[in-house]
Formats: sequence, structure tokens, C-alpha cells
Amino acid sequence: MARQVHARRIDHPDPAGPPPALAAVQGAAGEALDLDRIIHERMRLAIVSALAVNPTLSFNELKQLLETTDGNLSVHARKLEDAGYVRCTKSFEGRTPRTDYELTGGGRQALERYLSHMEALIRATRRA
Repeated sequence: MARQVHARRIDHPDPAGPPPALAAVQGAAGEALDLDRIIHERMRLAIVSALAVNPTLSFNELKQLLETTDGNLSVHARKLEDAGYVRCTKSFEGRTPRTDYELTGGGRQALERYLSHMEALIRATRRA
């Protein structure tokens, strides 16, 4: 005989509202929805964080630091560049091409907003 699973659907929220601890977590979850999706991805967050503490990093330095592949780094760096969060400068050292990245002012502001959202989410979760 097949086991029946019952689920209760709640169409209308409790008029009294959720308990305070649950409300804090739900509020924090709402803040989580405001997270910058460009930065929130793990590799892009790593790139922005590395550039926040280094004035510039070359492609090879970032690749080594983040232990990633050429393709993975270039795709994520391009997304950050398209968003205006990093600046890419291409040059030559002798005959060897060199690509350097630096965090823009907008990228630094975006990282600060992201970190503030994460800190608020953590505080709300700890209070719950």
C-alpha cells in the first residue's frame, strides 16, 4: 500500500504576523534578495575581494591566487568589467601580453553594499 503524504497549504498569512524571531529571519531573507547577484557568485566575490586589498593584480596573479582556470577567470572578470566593477588594462611586457585588473570606485561601493547586506543577514539570523 502506498504511503500518503499530506501537506497543508496556507493561503492567508496569520493576521497576528509571524513570531518575532521568525519575522527577523524573514526580514533578513528579504535583504538577501537585495544582494548584488554580480558579486554574490563565489568566483566573482573572490576576484573583487582580492582586488579590494591589492591595487592591481595581473591575470596570472589572480589565476594563481584563486586557483582557477584561464577560461573561468576570464568569463567572471568580463562580467565584473561589464558591470563596471573592475577595470581591465592590456599591455605588453616586451613581446608578452599582460592583462591587469583593478577595482573601480563603483566596484568598491558595490562590495561595501554587499558586505553590509551580508552582515545584516548574519545579525538577524543570530538574533532569531
